[in-house]
This record gives sequence, C-alpha cells and structure tokens, in this order.
Amino acid sequence: MRVGIFGYGLAARVFHAPLAKLAGFNIVAIQTGNPERIAQANSDFPNAAICSSAEELLSHNLDLVIVASINTAHEANAKAAIDAGVAVVVDKPMATTLAGTRELFNYAESKNVPITVFFNRLWDSDTLTIKDLLTNNPELIGKPFRFDGRFERFRPDLNAQSWREQLTPQQGGGLLLDLQSHLISTAIDCFGPAQLKYANVNSVRGASDDDVLLVLEHDSGVVSSLAASAISGAPGPRVRLLGDKGAVLIQELDPQEALLRAGEYESGNKASKTILIQGEKNQEISSIPGNYLAFYEAVFNFLNGKGQLPVSKLLALQVAEIIDQARNF
Repeated sequence: MRVGIFGYGLAARVFHAPLAKLAGFNIVAIQTGNPERIAQANSDFPNAAICSSAEELLSHNLDLVIVASINTAHEANAKAAIDAGVAVVVDKPMATTLAGTRELFNYAESKNVPITVFFNRLWDSDTLTIKDLLTNNPELIGKPFRFDGRFERFRPDLNAQSWREQLTPQQGGGLLLDLQSHLISTAIDCFGPAQLKYANVNSVRGASDDDVLLVLEHDSGVVSSLAASAISGAPGPRVRLLGDKGAVLIQELDPQEALLRAGEYESGNKASKTILIQGEKNQEISSIPGNYLAFYEAVFNFLNGKGQLPVSKLLALQVAEIIDQARNF
C-alpha cells in the first residue's frame, strides 16, 4: 500500500515512517520544504518523491496519507487528503481545538474517508501492563483509586530549533497539545471517561507552556494526576497506580522511542520494569512489552478490510475536549 507523508520532522522521521514501513506500507512521497529534512528523507527513502506541495504529494496514487506537519497545518493537510479520497492518520493532536477535531471527523465522514489519530502511547509498555493487570490480576492492587502519569524532563534552556517549544499554544506549540495528549488518552484508555477537575498550564521559561498539571476524575472513581514538564529538576516516576491493596510503580520511560531514534526498533522485545509495592513489601512483576507497531498494523489491516482503526473517534474527541477545558480553566 502506497503512503504519502506531510512533514518530515521528528514525528515523521522517528515514529511514523519507520513504523509504517515495518507494518508493510510503501513510503512513496514526502512533502517538505526544509533543506535538512529533504536530505534526511532522501537518505531514508531514496525511492520516494520529495514534494513541494499538497497537490504534488496527492498526485502519487496514495492509499494512506500521514499528517506529521506542524500542529496548525494538521487540519488543512488532512482535509486535502480527504478531498482526494485518501485515508488519513494524523499525528497528535488531530487539531488544536475540539471544534477543529470534530470538524475533521465530520468532514471525513461526509466524504466516507477513514481518519484516525496517532496516540502511540496507548501501546507503551506501562499502559499495556496496567491494562493487563487490571484485567487479569486485579487482586494485586485491589480497587484502583489514583493514577499518576508523568512525562517530566529537565531542559532549562529553550531549544531554538523546536517549534513546539518556541510557538505559543495558539500557534500550536506547548506541552498541553503535545505530551498531555498522550497522558490524557492513556488515562482514559485505562480508567474510562473523565472530567477535568483542575488545570495549571504554565510557561516557566517564557515561551510555550512547558509545565502542565491536570487532574481528571474518571466515571470509574479513579482520580488521575497528569504532569508534563520540560523544567522539572527532579523528574518523578513515569507511572504510579494506587489501589486499596497495593500499588504499582514504573520508573522509566518506555524504551521504544530510544530504539526508534537509534534505528534499532523491534516490536515486542522490550518492557518497562514494573514494581508491585504493598507497604514495606515490594517485588518485580511481569510487564507487557510495548508495541507501537500495533498501531500501523491495525491501520494496514483496516485498509485491507480487517478489524477497526486503532484509535476511536470517541477517544480523540474526549482528549480534545479536556485540552480545550484546560486551556480555559
């Protein structure tokens, strides 16, 4: 199946392109005007056409378009693909607002074109491990009541090359749209629908929002505390789940991103270390390996008439709604 990609920055180069290729897709066209990224695309996919416009990209008889451009271009790029009748994967966030997200789904449905959003962290080792524990070994922690999810790092100096760090939220920058998309989607995936109870969207370094804390209350009774920060001098554990019989602690970030960056990705061969804690007792328990490849395998199968798209419209809209509410909290 033939694939065209809008954009060739970090998201496309490290995540989308290699995963789509591993899933069986053929990358035939890439649209970018950045000279450095043109060189990278030529090196990675020497047989792919490098395109200067949406029209040129969409002229390549595509089966799938991946939108991995700057956030504010997502809607226009996705609509161009929809107008061409081509299925679409949009990098998170699908759009910068709830209204924009809803409009994209409605537009795609009106044209009978499939569309989904890339919430790859649903296939992190920690997410899969928690879901497996809640389904198959709930007695280990009892009734869950609080979930802490974090993406925290310490980067006191702004990256002048990163539009995500330099642009305002209105221009598509910041951690609320970026890493909180992952934290919100995984919390809802694990514990069900939720309402926003608290939001602190802060710009410590003076550019885009770089320290964002959200608190969600799920219909299941679980409270999720979700922290994304680029300025945390003491990063906390990636995941902590508390239940009335014990707790689960996962310290490290899922290793898949590092493997993808190094060009050494293999699906299903790495897992985060999971510790079960019951007061003074603690022990390592089995973890489920992460599997980002599952996203594009599901897309490939769907386009071949098998199964469903990997991320539902309902989840995408729920995430977009909470982001909107947090922005205006």
